[in-house]
Amino acid sequence: MPNQTETFTIAVRKFAPFESAMRKTWDKYCAFSGCSLKLELVVMDLHELYNRTIAEKGLANGDFDIAHISTDWVLEGYSNQDFEVLNPYINRNRPADFPSGWSKSLLGLQRFGWEVVGLPFHDGPECFIYRKDLFEDETEQANFLTQFGKALEVPKTWEDFHQVAQFFHRPEDNLYGSIFACYPDGHNTVFDFCLQLWSRGGTLVDDNGFIKIDSQAAVNGLDFYRKIVNDKTAVHPKSSQFESVAAGIAFSQGEAAMMINWFGFAAMCEVDEASKVKGKIDVALLPADTGKSSASLNVYWLYTIAKGSKNKTLAYDFLRFALAEEQDKQLTLEGGIGCRLSTWKDPEINRIIPFYHKLEELHEVAYTLPQKEKWNEIAAIIDQMVLQAINTDKSSKELIQLAQNEINSIDK
Repeated sequence: MPNQTETFTIAVRKFAPFESAMRKTWDKYCAFSGCSLKLELVVMDLHELYNRTIAEKGLANGDFDIAHISTDWVLEGYSNQDFEVLNPYINRNRPADFPSGWSKSLLGLQRFGWEVVGLPFHDGPECFIYRKDLFEDETEQANFLTQFGKALEVPKTWEDFHQVAQFFHRPEDNLYGSIFACYPDGHNTVFDFCLQLWSRGGTLVDDNGFIKIDSQAAVNGLDFYRKIVNDKTAVHPKSSQFESVAAGIAFSQGEAAMMINWFGFAAMCEVDEASKVKGKIDVALLPADTGKSSASLNVYWLYTIAKGSKNKTLAYDFLRFALAEEQDKQLTLEGGIGCRLSTWKDPEINRIIPFYHKLEELHEVAYTLPQKEKWNEIAAIIDQMVLQAINTDKSSKELIQLAQNEINSIDK
């Protein structure tokens, strides 16, 4: 294996747009700077990326120079000194328009006191993604009115969502009412549970900062979620095997009428050449319980510099280049989600992705997950609880109480 002086290594979240954007940005950077190092992209899915960078100390040991890190993991990495603190670099040569060029909602989770350990790479809160061509079709509208005695509209409540999913569920046409990402990786079902909780007026944290899921809103949310994902007349049959990327790809192939997923997968439908639904989709706020407010989840991805990197000065210089307006926009055109306000408002981007400007609206209702060093363990407990709800007959109340007891033993 080449040594660090010949190779520059980036740990990348497995997603084709990320991979292509990173390669193009590196090639542009080398042409611009004269850098002659060879790029090595180590492409990994969520579990492997977390394990290699954080759990197995790959950043601290210098196995990588730069890593894509989810804000879910950033506190743990900071506490374990896995990241290079960026303040000295930023103070000497800050990225263009930093920090005013970004929404404040993308600058907080990587900051601890005054120390900054990451810069925004990819964003896109959870949202409701739907086939507007189906909702706007006059025949569909007439049939829905005949069947249910009311107008076909973008669902505002979870009950309406379920009803509309059943209406559009047509396996014989390879069209399913909705898609969920239920693959057990400690992320997808956890996020879905949180969205159900928040959109029913519940909270994830009590007044003392401890995780508290033992509430009526949680029971109602878990009851609904287990009911719908098991409804073979409403949901894509492969939902249990899908993580968010696979769910997004299935949606882009025209396999579902509706989906709750990251904004980035809606954008991908408009820019991916393989998409079969280009020009046919839109995004909206998530449904909510009657009388409650919608919710979203803001988990975003960071560029971080490895504490053990032998190329730290170069790594920061590359990040400054990658964060520039041109590269942020290019990431979006590849199918990722740029983080700069300039990209969100860019006229060309909004021509290609007509709903792109809605990012600001989604951020207004977006929650963040609590920053806890043991969040990964807590998330695993919630993941297991949701999977048991889907796969067993135990009551939601009992499952939540069991999970709460486990969480109490580690969240002290």
